[in-house]
Amino acid sequence: MTAALALLCTTLLLLHRRIPNGPGRPAGLVENFLPWVGAAVLPLLVTALVRRSATALVAVLLPAVTWASLFGGTLADKRGTGGDLTVVSHNVGDADPGPASRPLAASGADVIGLEELTDANVPAYERVLADAYPYHHVVGTVGLWSKRPLRDVRPVPIMAWTRALRATVETPKGPVAVFVAHLPSVRVRPAEGFTTNWRDHAVVRLADAVHRAPERRRILMGDFNGSQDDRGLTPVTSVMRSAQQVAGAGFGFTWPAALPVVRIDHVFTQGVDPMAAWTLPRTGSDHRPVAASVNL
Repeated sequence: MTAALALLCTTLLLLHRRIPNGPGRPAGLVENFLPWVGAAVLPLLVTALVRRSATALVAVLLPAVTWASLFGGTLADKRGTGGDLTVVSHNVGDADPGPASRPLAASGADVIGLEELTDANVPAYERVLADAYPYHHVVGTVGLWSKRPLRDVRPVPIMAWTRALRATVETPKGPVAVFVAHLPSVRVRPAEGFTTNWRDHAVVRLADAVHRAPERRRILMGDFNGSQDDRGLTPVTSVMRSAQQVAGAGFGFTWPAALPVVRIDHVFTQGVDPMAAWTLPRTGSDHRPVAASVNL
């Protein structure tokens, strides 16, 4: 049994892209929690040692080596220093705007993108961020605050209601297209499984909007309701780089904020070089903010 479970873990790690994503979308669910497959290796190793089974021990080494080859580099600290532009993205959720906005303002970011804004909480964010971020726009439930001038701010139609925007940030080194997006939520329901249809349709429209941006430097940030490994985000991940993957340290899990187990908040880049990526402390939201600095 130990050897069989070890082989199953290895198969999930190596062949997760081959799992059919049919009714219930089991493949998407596995891919979002793929790093946690490694958590099964230690108890399997202990079981093999207790049983003194050489076969089981060799079998357990397979998922251990496979996990290390896939995710070992993620654990390394790849953060550098410097950067021409620092961005922060945060799904503010039900966080109290007062306490939540202060660490964002103190982050030193040049640009802040917020998701899940409401008519009730926008005035508080505008008030707290006004001094440090004189340029800002709110479109639907997303907003952008910037120390640099903004132009060509407009909604990105990914759904029937507005959950994404684009803007051109004017920097001393030229324009940068910045997108802020909040993709539709996903759910796990007994009768339906992992429901991702709305999100998957929205990400195709979002990727198309990014592709059509005239600026060669592009930054896409927000709440994607999916991990880097989720095949549903392939329209974005196949053409843009995850700042956390390139210049982060560890997995940078963001949700749920109290005890994060998956990274669904991202900063993706194209035409710029990520220098560092990190996760900010909790703010009262059920998501943790994410940040990245890039060279232009």
